[in-house]
Amino acid sequence: MSVINEQLLKEMLQAAQKVLGKHWKETKPFVEEQFRLFSYNIQMIAEMKNKGQINEDQARLQMRIQKNSIQMVMLSIEGLEILAVETAINAALDVAKKAVNTAIGWTLL
Repeated sequence: MSVINEQLLKEMLQAAQKVLGKHWKETKPFVEEQFRLFSYNIQMIAEMKNKGQINEDQARLQMRIQKNSIQMVMLSIEGLEILAVETAINAALDVAKKAVNTAIGWTLL
């Protein structure tokens, strides 16, 4: 079972799009790719937890690394400022928060 399904990913992208507004056209490919990677990493954390291969602190660190990665990629896009990037990321993660935290059983987002 996927922690973040296509519908949830779509809702995350819509939340980011609302924040990024006029910058969406140039940011969309980057944001889509980063959120797909985020989704994959969430799935890996869920699988590792089920196998006893990761603890909650390690999972939180992985989430922090993933969020920083998304931020770095988005900040490389000309015209985007840190506040817009942070707001877009937070809006998308807020959409996924309940599903991710419930599925994994830890408060990661």
